[in-house]
Amino acid sequence: MADTTTPVPQPASASALPEGITDPNYAPPPGRLGNLSVPQQHALEKLKKELQEEGVFVEKRMDDATLLRFLRARRFDVAKAKEMLKNAEVWRKEFGVDELAKVFDFKEKEEVNKYYPKYYHGVDIDGRPVYIEQLGKLDVKALYNITSQERLLQRLVLEYEKSLTERLPACSHAAGHPVETFCTILDLNNVSLSSFYRVKDYVMAAASVGQDRYPETMGKFYIINAPWAFSAVWSVIKPWLDEVTVKKIDILGGGYKDTLLKQIPQESLPKEFGGVCECQGGCSLSDVGPWNPKAPQA
Repeated sequence: MADTTTPVPQPASASALPEGITDPNYAPPPGRLGNLSVPQQHALEKLKKELQEEGVFVEKRMDDATLLRFLRARRFDVAKAKEMLKNAEVWRKEFGVDELAKVFDFKEKEEVNKYYPKYYHGVDIDGRPVYIEQLGKLDVKALYNITSQERLLQRLVLEYEKSLTERLPACSHAAGHPVETFCTILDLNNVSLSSFYRVKDYVMAAASVGQDRYPETMGKFYIINAPWAFSAVWSVIKPWLDEVTVKKIDILGGGYKDTLLKQIPQESLPKEFGGVCECQGGCSLSDVGPWNPKAPQA
């Protein structure tokens, strides 16, 4: 005889947790593996099935955690998430990401670092890689005498690739729980508006790469040493970013150190930003972190 009882509403799905979790206090945030509602779990399964049926599913690159990043970016609208992911795949081929990963050599790294420092350094209290960019040190003329916008974008993309394949997995292992996002510091000390506007095309392209091709990787974002004129720069940048991204950004003036140290251990923060680290050869060239434990530190 068939069971005619009224179905009991289902709670949020326990969905399989990623392997390797050793942190006993880890509680997956909503919309991530281990904490999916029933509709979210169904959306994940539907997206994967449709990608497979259309012959565009890439096993190694489209694991559940990655599919969920695209779903979260589109509020679990399967059609929109699939479109975003398929567009990202087309972009990968047109940009030549896989080929670049095999041959690209950013030989001008040390020279570029003098005029536009941007680097990964340690982890925050949640285990995220800390990414620091010093836009205030930007010297556009010197920079473009050394390299080009095209090569800067290629380097940016390959750093994203390295972060997904090396930095985040190493941070996850060290933290004992999944780490999927970054903690970013954008330093605007002595920023020149004229210099910014001369590289705004690169900045806009870089923002698009992060938001559209590697979505949901921003965890914390601190803009420090924001000058009085920053409102003009922000008015240019803000429209490029979605509402969710904008809410993750804290804009701070010169009194930022206490705020940073609440999120970033002092040993992970370079001394110039209020920490204690003074890497041999300079923090901006060390790439120190769980992904590179042999990097030189003071």
